[in-house]
Amino acid sequence: MDKQVPFRLNVPLNALRAFEAAARHLSIKEAALELGVTPSAVSHQLRGLEDALGLTLMRRVGPALELTEAGARLAPDLSEGFSRIIEAVGGLRQDRSAGPLRLSMLPTFAAHWFSPRLTRYPFERNGFDLLISTTQEAVDLSAGVADAAVRHGQGQWDGLQADLLFEETVSLFGAPPLAKDDPDEMRAQISGMTLFLSQYRKENYARWNATLPGGPIRPAAVMMVDSAGLALRAAMDGAGVALAGVEIAAFDVSAGRLTQLFPHWAHTGGGYFLVYPEALARNRRVRNLSRWMVEASAGERSLAQRQLEPGAD
Repeated sequence: MDKQVPFRLNVPLNALRAFEAAARHLSIKEAALELGVTPSAVSHQLRGLEDALGLTLMRRVGPALELTEAGARLAPDLSEGFSRIIEAVGGLRQDRSAGPLRLSMLPTFAAHWFSPRLTRYPFERNGFDLLISTTQEAVDLSAGVADAAVRHGQGQWDGLQADLLFEETVSLFGAPPLAKDDPDEMRAQISGMTLFLSQYRKENYARWNATLPGGPIRPAAVMMVDSAGLALRAAMDGAGVALAGVEIAAFDVSAGRLTQLFPHWAHTGGGYFLVYPEALARNRRVRNLSRWMVEASAGERSLAQRQLEPGAD
């Protein structure tokens, strides 16, 4: 197979664009209007292109502008080339604006926060179709791998719009019945249990445990896992206890699958965000999803936390 030689353009692309527009209109002024620059900028680009090629491409005959032989040879090929570029880019934009919105999210978020709320999602409405995928990795949205994603962090990702869904707090959870009404008995039970801890939650656990009233817990063992979702699953199955997001665990608490073991939680300093390229900020499907998710999260504190507040029913 022949080795492919890298493409190199020895003249400025902007200058070629200026010449193509001027040749098509036979007018510096009209070319400037199309390109959104001044006529003097177009003239400067043309002079630079002619100097780089060592050829005269356009000349004035009285008040009119006409192409030289070299200019007449170059202009049609440039017009065709720029048209193909415009068609290719337009095709990509069309592909991205049609069909279901491709949404990537963390598996734990998908299973414990998003999925329980899908009973309220308006699938039947136009512009709300979704194609959902889960991964622990941050997919490259700029490359078109997905249209939008749910990420955990502090809301700052280059080139991406980030809509806050909720700030996160963490606490300790286990399967009922556990003696959560008696802190001393609760500590005694935990001392004989395994703590399932996401490898990404070490600092969160240290902060939560260090600020726990009455002193830190001391589980019999700590099992590291790759996600808070797996830790919650182990806790629900009665294998031990798990540190997880209070907001993420809320539906499992309200359904009786989990219980929050202490009336104590710690802020992680981060939260969950819906993120998408800035170029899609006005896309109808992205706006629909963002509005629905933000409304679903608005003012939300988990049922688990509310039930433990003083004076709560």
